Order: sequence, then C-alpha cells, then structure tokens
Amino acid sequence: MFSLANPPADFIENPFPHYDHLLRDAPVCPQPDGSFLVSKHADLSAVYRDTTTYISDKKQSFAPKFGPGSPLFEHHTTSLVFNDPPLHTRVRRIMTSALTPKALARMEPGLIDTVDRLLDRMPQHTDLIEEFAAQIPIQIIGNLLDVPRSERAPLRDWSLAILGALEPTLTDDQLALGHAAVIEFKSYLQDLIARRRAAPGDPETDVLTRLIAGDDTGQLSEIELIQNCIFILNAGHETTTNLIGSGLALLHDYPEQKQKLVTDPTLMNAAVEEVLRYRSPNQLGNRETTAAVTLRGVAIPAGANLHLCIGAANRDPDVFDNPTEFDITRHPNRHLAFAGGPHVCVGLTLARMEGRIALDRFLRRHPDFAITARTHGGRIRFRGYAALDATLSGAKL
Repeated sequence: MFSLANPPADFIENPFPHYDHLLRDAPVCPQPDGSFLVSKHADLSAVYRDTTTYISDKKQSFAPKFGPGSPLFEHHTTSLVFNDPPLHTRVRRIMTSALTPKALARMEPGLIDTVDRLLDRMPQHTDLIEEFAAQIPIQIIGNLLDVPRSERAPLRDWSLAILGALEPTLTDDQLALGHAAVIEFKSYLQDLIARRRAAPGDPETDVLTRLIAGDDTGQLSEIELIQNCIFILNAGHETTTNLIGSGLALLHDYPEQKQKLVTDPTLMNAAVEEVLRYRSPNQLGNRETTAAVTLRGVAIPAGANLHLCIGAANRDPDVFDNPTEFDITRHPNRHLAFAGGPHVCVGLTLARMEGRIALDRFLRRHPDFAITARTHGGRIRFRGYAALDATLSGAKL
C-alpha cells in the first residue's frame, strides 16, 4: 500500500511514476491512518463541487496534528482555505472584490516594473529562486496589503514555516517553527492593522483596508482578519514561487519547448497553463466526508480525511492526451492546479499574470540561460525548488 506518511525514498524528488501507479492500480488508496488518497481527475472534480458531502473544515483532523488552541490550529482553522460558509463566503467575497479585472489591470505595470528591477540587478551566476522567483510574489502581496517595503523581509520565512506545517508528517522542529511563525506574524499584523485603522488606504487597491471595512454583511472579527491576512501571504507566496521556478526549470529541461516560446511569445499563456498542469505548485488538497460514501468501489466512512492528489489528477490519461509529455501548445488543458468548485483559488488570475510576466520578461533577457544545479524543496504537498543555480545569457536582440 502506498503511504503518504511513509512514502518511497524517491517520492519527494520524483513522485510522478508513483502517481501513474496510483492512477492505474489504486485511484482510491486507503492510508494506514484511516484517510484515503484520491487520484482521478473526475473524482477530484466531483469532490470539489459537492460541498455537502465533502467539507473543508479541518478542526477534527488538525486538533491532534497541531494541538487544540495552538497557534497553527488557530490559523489553519480560521483561514479561508480550511473553512466553509458562512466565513468562507464572507471572506472570499471581500477578497474577490479586490481582485477584479480592473484592479489587476492597474497592478500589471507595477508587476512588470518589479520583475524588470529584479532582472536588472541579477548577476550572471545566480540562484533563480532566491533572486527572482521568490521575490516576485512577496512584493506583489506586500503591495496588496500595503506592507511597507522596509518591513517585508520576514514575510517569506514566516510563510514557509506556516505552510511547511501542512506536510503529511512533521518533525518537532517543524512544528515549533510553524507555531513561532504564526505568533510573530500575528504580532506584526496587529501593529499593521492598528496603523491602517488610524490611516486607511485606498480600498480600491489596498486589500487590508477592504478587509478591515468588511462589507454589507458585516465585519471580520480581529482573529478572522489577522488569520486571513496571513492566508493571503501564504496562498500567494510559495505556490507562485513554485510556478515561476518550475516554469524556468522545465523550459531549461525541454529546450525545444523553450525555443517555441522564444520564437512565438503569444504561446506564453498556454505555456503557463502547462507548467501548472505538469508541475502543479500545490500537489495535494484535502476534504473531510460528512457521510459514508463509496468511490470506485472503496467504502469511505463519515469523518474520513481525503487527500486529493492534484499532481496525479493532472496526469490522468482519461483527461489528457500523452499526459507525461510537457507540451506548451496543449489544448484543451483542464488541469486542477487551482482546485475547483466554490474553493477554486481566489487569486488564480493574479498567479497566472505573475507567471506570464515573470517568464516572458526573463526569456526576453536570457533566452539561453543554463541551470547548473538544483535543490528540491523537500516537500510533498507544495512542490518546487529551494534553489536553482544558473548562468544567465546575454539579452535577446
């Protein structure tokens, strides 16, 4: 039996052959702890749509994992992603209203400027994660919450520690690091929120001001406000870093695909979608059953935790032709990198824009870049690189 809690030795570095095995032989795979790993695209799509039988609330499963009342428990059971209506509906509506097409169009020039400034200062020998991919979402989310630039340095480490606690198994050190990050981040946000209440920003561009104000259904409590500010950083930081980093690695590893993109930049939107499918930044989602169900002949009791294997579903041969091939011209591309149903990623348009602009501006400058070494992020749930050492080429003429 394949176990997420004790995966094969090569799983973190290369989970994809194991995904193919699950799709073929165990699309609903019972786990030793009583949970179930679900891999088929159709099953994930159905689970995402059925919010009555499959809920996002994780209080039952997170209490033993983090400790009831602990900092990580408070955060992950209050943030948008692990909640159902009415909190999910209220917070999502406020966030969505701040990420309209008009608002995103206003953000694009600033995003281009951010990317270009990063490229201007990159040395010929560089780490594409540290110096590029990880910097972009931190600056964009910092802008969304109007965090002063001089105060953004701790944001990345806080995010990595808090999201790292969502891995299937944790060491004591990882748990302690996650708790400490929540405490420090909360303390910072309490001060930032107090400053913003005293001097509100423009609600058309400042998501924090909009969250503080609430909407016609009411205001968020202080804890809801703080924890969902943390969520905004976490949801948009590591996943977007992984999208950009994996995109650069894949274009390096598949030079014929990179050449197509250099020759025809109009393929960039399709290329971003294929990166999202082929190396989904978030490999796993979760739901909990409210009633006994049967999936593909496997009986699942009420109260069971489901691990939704996005990374496998995006390789499902029932949905994708030649799913093991990286093809930037793939169409259609019905991947599940952003989940689906009412919980589909609220920032998916922003993430796509960040990926498109980052990869486009980078390739215009450095079409012949070479990756000389890489370090995997070491995570099961969030797949990406901790480092991509590279040598940059000259600018394209």
